[in-house]
Amino acid sequence: MKVYLVSLGAGILVGIIYALMQVRSPAPPAVALIGLLGMLIGEQVVPPIKRMMAGEPVTTAWFRTECVPKITGTPPPATLVARRDAPDDKAPESDRPAH
Repeated sequence: MKVYLVSLGAGILVGIIYALMQVRSPAPPAVALIGLLGMLIGEQVVPPIKRMMAGEPVTTAWFRTECVPKITGTPPPATLVARRDAPDDKAPESDRPAH
């Protein structure tokens, strides 16, 4: 919530500065928001390409944990993060490598 308030405050401050300088916003709000969405999506095009070039698979689960949270601003699903961050001896039985 704090991030949203800081973002709103920064936007209001820039709006005040624009008004004092008698400058119009460079883009209508809807156009600016669509542009920001495009930037977020564009940022997430590079990681899958890098992963494919390294010969690693791009799975739906990987995309959901690595890319979707960065686009939507929501945290990744806890179960997937817990599995990814768990050391081998703490990982669930299904995720442990066979010896």
